[in-house]
Amino acid sequence: MIDQGPPLDAQCPSWAASLGYMGVAAAVCLSNCGSAMGTWKAGTSVINTGIRHPSSVMKNVIPIVMAGVIGIYGLIVGVIIGQSVTKPSNDRENSYSTYTGMAHLCAGLCCGVSGLAAGLCIGIVGDYGVRAVGYRASAVTLFPSETEREGYSNIPDSDDAAGAHDDVVSGSDDQNKLFVGMLIMLIFSEALALYGMIVALIVSQHVYSCD
Repeated sequence: MIDQGPPLDAQCPSWAASLGYMGVAAAVCLSNCGSAMGTWKAGTSVINTGIRHPSSVMKNVIPIVMAGVIGIYGLIVGVIIGQSVTKPSNDRENSYSTYTGMAHLCAGLCCGVSGLAAGLCIGIVGDYGVRAVGYRASAVTLFPSETEREGYSNIPDSDDAAGAHDDVVSGSDDQNKLFVGMLIMLIFSEALALYGMIVALIVSQHVYSCD
């Protein structure tokens, strides 16, 4: 006797749609959590640094913008998955399979967890990076003794101020180097969320229907 496989009710149960909607919730909520944490960590540093160096606020707002983009990744994946969850027919026949539900749940977790990790990374890098750039711009002395300052650059903000700032660790050149370094780290941190979204979009196309 030929094995016909499991019946359609086993492949497309009524609870299969819950897997898809769990993927939607995971993609949107976890990505938004990562975006909020990144904005929180970097935003407090921008405000703190802006008290002493207001002109650097607009330049240092980049971590906040990059953290906000992570929420858009989750929104895109959530909308795509949500539109792919089919509703039962009028005869109470469900065409949404557990295979499709598992694929959508996997897609949502890929995007959401990747966005959460990227948001935390952006927040921490942005926090310390913005503070470091602000310290250089504000001419804050981080090394009170000659021993602690040894090995670090001592470039003044201008040639005229070279004699006046011999004891202060500052310099526009070093400030730009710190900013470029922070920007590179932020870009690769943002890439983590992008990787998760790409995989989520690919996995969300794996569909099996019981029609």
